[in-house]
Amino acid sequence: QVQLVESGGGLVQAGSSLSLSCAASGRTFSTDAMGWFRQAPGKEREFVAAISGNGGSTTYADSVKGRFTISKDNAKNTVYLQMSSLKPEDTAVYYCAAAMFSGSYYLRRVSNADYWGQGTQVTVSS
Repeated sequence: QVQLVESGGGLVQAGSSLSLSCAASGRTFSTDAMGWFRQAPGKEREFVAAISGNGGSTTYADSVKGRFTISKDNAKNTVYLQMSSLKPEDTAVYYCAAAMFSGSYYLRRVSNADYWGQGTQVTVSS
């Protein structure tokens, strides 16, 4: 059974940094794209960042470009999201996702994710 388990969410002040982790089990994702999405109350789930299977390619939503960094440790089967200069509008439940496809851009679409984590809350106060 494949599981993606996120950790690292919390409550922080605007301008702070926070790091999320997503550990995968039940399947190796060393050749598959992994990424992060988020969903704020009353809004649709939206793409945040994705990384290719080998970690060589990344893609970001315009709203987080330059502030968030995605990385992947294939030896640990884990993907990370380093968030800095956080804004109140970054407040959302953050979901880890994986696709049975290697390209990072493939995982920009919610419908292309094959696996999802349970989500972790990130709250940024002003």
